[in-house]
Amino acid sequence: MFKKLLIANRGEIACRVIKTARRMGIQTVAVYSDADRNALHVRMADEAVHIGPPQANQSYIVIDKIMQAIRETGAEAVHPGYGFLSENPKFAAALAAEGVAFVGPPQGAIEAMGDKITSQKLADEAGVSTVPGHMGLIEDADEAARIAAEIGYPVMIKASAGGGGKGMRIAWDDDEAREGFQSSKNEAANSFGDDRIFIEKFVTQPRHIEIQVLADQHGNCIYLGERECSIQRRNQKVIEEAPSPFLDEATRRAMGAQSVRLAQAVGYTSAGTVEFIVDGDRNFYFLEMNTRLQVEHPVTELITGVDLVEQMIRVAAGEKLSLAQGNVTLTGWAMESRLYAEDPYRGFLPSIGRLTRYRPPEEVAAGPLAKAGKWHEADAPAGETAVRNDTGVFEGGEISMYYDPMIAKLCTWGPDRAQAIEGMRLALDRFELEGIGHNLPFLSAVMDHPKFTSGDMTTAFIAEEYPDGFDGAVLPEAELTRVAAAAAAMNRVAEIRRTRISGRMDNHERRIGDNCVVVIGGREIAATVDADRDGATVRFQDRTTHRVTSDWRPGEPLARLQVDDAPLVLKVNRVAGGFRLRTRGADMVVKVFTPRQAELARLMPEKAEADTSKMLLCPMPGLVVKLHVEEGAEVQEGQALCTIEAMKMENILRAERKSKVAKVNAAEGDSLAVDEVIMEFE
Repeated sequence: MFKKLLIANRGEIACRVIKTARRMGIQTVAVYSDADRNALHVRMADEAVHIGPPQANQSYIVIDKIMQAIRETGAEAVHPGYGFLSENPKFAAALAAEGVAFVGPPQGAIEAMGDKITSQKLADEAGVSTVPGHMGLIEDADEAARIAAEIGYPVMIKASAGGGGKGMRIAWDDDEAREGFQSSKNEAANSFGDDRIFIEKFVTQPRHIEIQVLADQHGNCIYLGERECSIQRRNQKVIEEAPSPFLDEATRRAMGAQSVRLAQAVGYTSAGTVEFIVDGDRNFYFLEMNTRLQVEHPVTELITGVDLVEQMIRVAAGEKLSLAQGNVTLTGWAMESRLYAEDPYRGFLPSIGRLTRYRPPEEVAAGPLAKAGKWHEADAPAGETAVRNDTGVFEGGEISMYYDPMIAKLCTWGPDRAQAIEGMRLALDRFELEGIGHNLPFLSAVMDHPKFTSGDMTTAFIAEEYPDGFDGAVLPEAELTRVAAAAAAMNRVAEIRRTRISGRMDNHERRIGDNCVVVIGGREIAATVDADRDGATVRFQDRTTHRVTSDWRPGEPLARLQVDDAPLVLKVNRVAGGFRLRTRGADMVVKVFTPRQAELARLMPEKAEADTSKMLLCPMPGLVVKLHVEEGAEVQEGQALCTIEAMKMENILRAERKSKVAKVNAAEGDSLAVDEVIMEFE
């Protein structure tokens, strides 16, 4: 077995690999850019080597710099993680020439499967179901539009070397094909250094389901079940689960057999993933093969008990698989929520800045992975539902504009799908994150969505269920009532604490009344609060009674309560007259008044928001790539105004209505802050 392993990556996946290597007794080497000098993966590794500036194309994807780090440290093997150099055959060749083991597939398999055009042809030759499309190279936007029309709209425009949603667009007509081709080409060149594009038929109402394969250097290849990855936004996976709630055993076996056949056809070794698109009749079509570890690999680990990183390392060391296909069992259900630094209230645009508070929920070991002794947090207490958080950040750290916006992968395991979902709901509510925009509220809302909980979703779920974006969840009446009871009880605790402040004037004792008015969801609820040593009994005006217990204390940002013997977790911020409370994707200001305060509050005028309707504001920190209009230009609704690049993605800002450009305040190449005025209209 190797004695020293270099991880040619950063962030969450580097930390993930280090945990397994440490458990295996292997020393680790981290590499880092200027932006990652104080990163978590650098702190965790036994050694760390600086490799250059923040930009990935000057550091993490420069093969010569990684090779130099290997020589300096004497690393015997390299794990590439995902992204960056993980699917670069030149990197695998450079390692082979140096006599260093690549913890991944052979160069030939990377070349065959990493290129989307070639992989489609090979899959077809191997008898794997494929989607109709044009696999040849496309020279320009006009040719892209012609080919797309021949295939039949809608079509998917994809980068040949793409992955992670980068360089992908859906086009519904010729204009979108031309525009999408150019944007995909630009993103592909910036992210992968390869701007080749191909086009295939976009199957409507599809599910995205993938098969995890694992192969050794001795001809053994198995599949470890499937992952449901249909909850996507802009082709970027957001929530994954294993197994899929849609597949039956026959379809699972057929997809697994085809995946193994494809892997063996290209001499594949290590862990890999074969992705399929599946229609409503369970017909499945090959999309691509990712010749690396997938972001969502933890859900497979949680239901199989197999540590995929460990298996990759053992395969690279020449060991045989210790597991045969007949020994693979899928136990329970696992969920993964990707926590991104993107603001759902601003159209999921990237957000950067400092994590002023970062407190993930406590990790709890349970299920097959814990039983197999592969749980990374060996000291975590056993429990019915497992909680796992794979992350690469820490409180006080910075979310950089240079890299992918993923902060963490929160995973849960339960004996069945319902328990895994409920575990995820509670874990998301307990996840404290402040300082940047993030998608925690959206993830919570999805976990409560009827279509998701029923398992009846497609890759169009987000577009169909949130067509106008995400403005926060609206809690059902019963849940609002529980929150109102909790707020009344918490206010009583705060009031009691205020009566104990020392240094009061004589004969000015503060008295607390039993009656209050809770203002929540635009309505007032009169209540009576009867507090005791164990909690409080809250009686509402409709004669309903709620029992609230908690050890919450004023000033604590997280409240874990029991309301009517059911758990309720609230993120708490004190505001004038009450609290800002966040739970299950809802963000509410809940006021708790005395009856007299409530009477006076009704007379208070509301402050109008500033009018920015005649301005184009920068929705995220980013770089102005292109200005599409000039001062004095007439613009139409939907017309492109400006392209902003942030976190390796290009975002086109469009006109909301017909207007005339009065002033342009930004220039191409400018770095803008959020809400900075780009242009003004008459």
